[in-house]
Amino acid sequence: MNRLSCVMVVIAICIGFSNAKMKNSVHFKNSLLPKNILKIHCLSDEDDLGIHFLNPGQTYNIRFNDSIYCQLWQGINYKFFAKFRAYKSGGLIVHHGKMNFWDVREDGIYFTHGKQIPKLEYKWKDISLRKKLKVRPPSLF
Repeated sequence: MNRLSCVMVVIAICIGFSNAKMKNSVHFKNSLLPKNILKIHCLSDEDDLGIHFLNPGQTYNIRFNDSIYCQLWQGINYKFFAKFRAYKSGGLIVHHGKMNFWDVREDGIYFTHGKQIPKLEYKWKDISLRKKLKVRPPSLF
């Protein structure tokens, strides 16, 4: 191995160790109308992160290294529903310290990495219609 290759390997190892402590994060904010509680249930590749309830204005933050899948409910009897991948890990480039912001509003769920204006990513589904039709509720991923 020549000298340049050795230096490059050492630099790559140092970068890997410095990034290893920086976890990725997902941030949810309840921007719904007053008294409209948001219900969140998220899973990582390895863990069930449990169910969390947010009042308007509250946030829920997750730090992790895996993909995160979430289900959200809101409205009277939690009749509005959405499920999506809140963060995707993997690929050719490993990301450390990446932040995903989800702003939950009446018309849907908005996304940004924090540098740009949030854009609508997901609209709510009315699951009360499924109950009337006696259709099975949506499965957890």
